[in-house]
Amino acid sequence: MMKRVTVLRPKDQLRQNAEPVAALYRDLGTAQAEQIIMRVLGELALTMSGLAAQVRAHEMQDLARPLRRLQRMSDQLGLISLAQVAGDLRLCLDRRDDTAFAAIWARLLRVAERSLVIDRNLLDQSV
Repeated sequence: MMKRVTVLRPKDQLRQNAEPVAALYRDLGTAQAEQIIMRVLGELALTMSGLAAQVRAHEMQDLARPLRRLQRMSDQLGLISLAQVAGDLRLCLDRRDDTAFAAIWARLLRVAERSLVIDRNLLDQSV
């Protein structure tokens, strides 16, 4: 008897608020706003990279601080979904819920990857 394996491909709906980015452009002008946005996107990517390294090494004790940083930076750019999932992951850490942590970690990776790519594309279109 052959068993069938079904591969699930979760697809999260991303929520974004364009107002923080629009406010940067209005207040600072195109050149300065782009510099700030690109810097924050780079810091988001570095923070995600650091988090991934810590999770791979099972160094869970110090994850709350970079998750808080990720949440704050995501809010600055209006990346609502990314900020929310980072907050959910912090909650799992506080509760010491390993099963929920694994599921939400996978979600954070998906959301972060899509948020950073989409945000860069929106940046190109907003000028």
